[in-house]
Amino acid sequence: MRVGFIGLGNMGAPMVANLLKAGLAVIVFDINPAAVAAAVAGGAVAAGSAKDVAAQSGLVLTTLPSPRHVKQVYLAEDGILAGAGKDTVLVDCSTIDPQTARELVSAAAANGRQMVDAPISGGTLGAQAGTLTFMVGAEADLFARIEPVLKHMGKNIIHCGGPGSGQVVKICNNLLLAISMTGTSEVMALGARLGVDPKVLASAINTSSGRCFSSDTMNPWPGVSPNAPASHGYAPGGTAEIMLKDINLAVDAAREVKQPVMLGAASQQLYQMLIARGWGEKDLSAIIQLYRDQ
Repeated sequence: MRVGFIGLGNMGAPMVANLLKAGLAVIVFDINPAAVAAAVAGGAVAAGSAKDVAAQSGLVLTTLPSPRHVKQVYLAEDGILAGAGKDTVLVDCSTIDPQTARELVSAAAANGRQMVDAPISGGTLGAQAGTLTFMVGAEADLFARIEPVLKHMGKNIIHCGGPGSGQVVKICNNLLLAISMTGTSEVMALGARLGVDPKVLASAINTSSGRCFSSDTMNPWPGVSPNAPASHGYAPGGTAEIMLKDINLAVDAAREVKQPVMLGAASQQLYQMLIARGWGEKDLSAIIQLYRDQ
């Protein structure tokens, strides 16, 4: 099977690299020529459009920034649905709202194609290491069909339920990430202000009840986690802008079902403040700057 891949950003590029390492033939497209050139240098084949990728592939994966981009890539005249064959399986790994995901699955079905929502978690470190978590919304037989390919890029392939359920799980996960990153930033800044070595504080937290991904893997204090964006000038990772997009998806979904998300709303305001201060293109862990600037 030839695998198509559209969207070669911070997550997509290392995912393609892992598919190539596994020996798969990969056809790529992105609006960034440099990203395409890098993938081709690694062994991928470039296509001229999303339609061309789909026409040459048995399975197409997409990692795109927002619902608007996903709709464009799938539904445009030169998009995926225009080029995909009847047996081509479509897998969107972007983080979008559940309603849009279900609409796209329906649009694909109306064209005789099968589509899956399979958003990812694990950050750029997980993408590079091939240890991502895929949260898959699909019928059981379709899940079984795509799982072997996803295992080349991820460690945990979770069947969340039917169409759209992967996105439900993902926006809940990312809302928790926003809350935990904000909380970790708050306590790291407090401990430092009170005179404790941040590395000692993090070591204690990470062997105690406060441990979480934001503290032990992506700690927002520079130098605590050597591989974390905070230790590299907050180079993303996932940007604060993307984090805010994901928070907005969760808060909007909560509003639709009248579910309170008080901590989510607080995190939403904090990320908006961070972006207003010019940190939007930096990693989401830069939220600690709101506490260090005080």
